[in-house]
Amino acid sequence: MDAAKVGFKEKLGYGLGDLASGFIWTAASAFLTFFYTDVVGLSAAAVGTLLLVARVFDGFVDIGVGALIDRTKSRHGKARPWLLWLAVPFGIAGVLMFTAPDLGPTGALVYAYITYLIMNVIYSGINVPYGVLNSLITQDAYQRSVLNIFRMVMALVGAVLVTSLTMPLVAALGGGKTGWMSTFLIFGALSILLFLITFKTTTERVKPSVTQKDIPLKRGVKALFRNKYWALMVGFGIVFFTLNAAGSAVNVYYAQYVLKDASLVGILNIAGLVPILIGLFLVAPIIKKYGKRNAAFGGIIVMILGSLVMLIDPASLSVILTATVIKAIGTVPIMGTFFAMLADTVEYGEWKTGMRTEGLVYSAGSFGTKAGSGIGAALTGWILAWGGYVGGQEVQSDTTIAALQFLFIYLPVILCAVGLVILWFYKLDQKYQQIIDDLNAIKTMS
Repeated sequence: MDAAKVGFKEKLGYGLGDLASGFIWTAASAFLTFFYTDVVGLSAAAVGTLLLVARVFDGFVDIGVGALIDRTKSRHGKARPWLLWLAVPFGIAGVLMFTAPDLGPTGALVYAYITYLIMNVIYSGINVPYGVLNSLITQDAYQRSVLNIFRMVMALVGAVLVTSLTMPLVAALGGGKTGWMSTFLIFGALSILLFLITFKTTTERVKPSVTQKDIPLKRGVKALFRNKYWALMVGFGIVFFTLNAAGSAVNVYYAQYVLKDASLVGILNIAGLVPILIGLFLVAPIIKKYGKRNAAFGGIIVMILGSLVMLIDPASLSVILTATVIKAIGTVPIMGTFFAMLADTVEYGEWKTGMRTEGLVYSAGSFGTKAGSGIGAALTGWILAWGGYVGGQEVQSDTTIAALQFLFIYLPVILCAVGLVILWFYKLDQKYQQIIDDLNAIKTMS
């Protein structure tokens, strides 16, 4: 694979797919818990359970989507056509998720379950092939990292736009239920357009080393569990995305009840996102010099230090903003490497088992990220419920404040420590080039 064929236009086009996701999915991570508790009126415990059930269910949907991708044959490739097929349903599902018809308490909960489950299924159908596309555009490890950086930059652009614009747009468009639905009509339209641009500007080039028939799902799954580096990345994904989801969901509560100003949520989100956005433009040389695993390992250590800084004064805006910036800097190499490391496990699996299953690798890896997101969102709801949180109240109890501080400060430290242990065993960076050489030799012989 000639890395020069992956031009700037294609890298940018690929990255826009995560911007498309961000207008709906990042908004859901940042605001859906708040929307359900404070706009729809659901209890925090019910919301936590809903988010976990939906994400775990969605993780199993991912496996099915991955198997379908591995069997997809079209003139557009095996991953790209899914972006074309599901762009419009994705945008519509996002609008429905942030719509709150007057159905009474039970009806509201049922509607939330239905629309959130639909959103999760469609998101699997478009996001798993989007992830697979990285491994099909190029086989060059560094170019995959660069593609991943473009993806993460666009994801963060989306996160900055969504977190800074959502609340003002809701207010400007009428507030309450009407404001939320109108805001997501705009976001949904943008996501559709951007996914279609990604479809148009990307090309699938990578082929298996040996021409192979469709691999039965049972054999493909067995092969996955012989891929130890894939298993490590699934575990790391669960941990990291649990951390991300809990952090995103708790920001709005922490601003309102610990920092005493709900409007500060925008500043908190920007402090957590802008350093990552800037850092992703600078991190590629670090990844190239030290390797993906080592860069991510160092990033986690910096994240732990950032969380510990918060203990100086958990109610001080200046301390929290400083600590948030430090944590964001630590997040940069993780965001810049995770999906590229997952892509590298495709080649390891092919080298180890003789079976190349990009769809299953990414879908099962996506299961880890979805499960992590579900666990993080659920933990937020459950811990808030344990702390006695009551939606809509101006003042919360001391127990609730303690629960918020645990979610905001201590939980990230615990999860980062687990992430360090997992990455300690990831050694694929050192072996990858030899694996590629062996696979190329097989291609030459066949």
